[in-house]
Amino acid sequence: MVADVVGYSQLMGADQNGTLEALRQLRGELFDPVVANHRGNVVKRMGDGWIVEFPSITDAVACSVAIQNGLKGHNIIKLRIGVHTGEVVFEADDVFGDGVNIAARLEALAKPNQVLISDMAHNSLDAKTAKQFAGGETHELKNIDRPVGVWRWPATSKVDPTIVPTNLALPDKPSIAVLPFDNISSCPEQEYFADGIAEDVTTALSRNRELFVIARNSSFTYRGKSIDIRTVGQELGVRFVLEGSVRRASNRVRITAQLIEANTDSHVWADRYDRPTTDIFEVQDEITINVAGAIGSEIRAADMRAVARRGVDELHSWELLMKAYWHIHKINPEDNFKGQEICRKEIAASGGTAELHTALFNVNSG
Repeated sequence: MVADVVGYSQLMGADQNGTLEALRQLRGELFDPVVANHRGNVVKRMGDGWIVEFPSITDAVACSVAIQNGLKGHNIIKLRIGVHTGEVVFEADDVFGDGVNIAARLEALAKPNQVLISDMAHNSLDAKTAKQFAGGETHELKNIDRPVGVWRWPATSKVDPTIVPTNLALPDKPSIAVLPFDNISSCPEQEYFADGIAEDVTTALSRNRELFVIARNSSFTYRGKSIDIRTVGQELGVRFVLEGSVRRASNRVRITAQLIEANTDSHVWADRYDRPTTDIFEVQDEITINVAGAIGSEIRAADMRAVARRGVDELHSWELLMKAYWHIHKINPEDNFKGQEICRKEIAASGGTAELHTALFNVNSG
């Protein structure tokens, strides 16, 4: 069983002392006693979640339902719970394996006050207990090879892993969404580190006035879901999507990041970072600076390549500037002349922007 508190960061930001006190009461008066009554063993405690191992799937499911029933009407704390049965490996004070990974994905998919269990777990229940659950539809869970049948409690609740399409129009500036980075460390606790990388990159990019950056709250709705990058681009109204993964083992961490042009699903840039974890925040800062710097330059380069294939009459001033720079940066007489002509035509037609005047001045003075 994997359980976590819904909206923990927001709760802590709004009222840290009140949230911590509510969590202490939850653990002491409900969670720990109910787990003990169902023969559960808390393998790992995170600030806002738990991984619990049980001797039987019946115990795990009964415990999950009892906890959610006990939380009905709670004004502060709401939980999401995922349950799966499968092979796990215990190492020191940690647990790894398919059983943990699928339970964690189900927990991420669950709605507040909901329990989601896998098809394997459901098939292991007696008929009376199984009837408490509804669903059984298969879902693609992120980084899980096979589709998983998902059953939900309460039976009247719904599982809706899809995003309602809105197909937003692209803004004038280069636009990007940073998706939650995948935690592939076989340990749900490392989600915080993966989220920290994505949040820091989002913050760093948002400081660049030339970029339109989607807020974290919108990007993170795709957490734990199997998605199509083109769909993300359409739904969020962005041209570029950054996705990545985090793998942590012993005192090392490996982070991969890739920038994708959403409408073509083509890779623009990718890199991998291997670092020690002696200072995890220092690692976060280093990765954030490197990724954000590379993305900024790669987005501009990709935009210049894209607009160079379009007709001048279709372009806005910003796109004209990008096309002019694309030619100018080739540093040959023919392209240099083309870049100057683009600037001059737009300046003659509309007066031009300060950036177009600067580009033309720099070329002539160079």
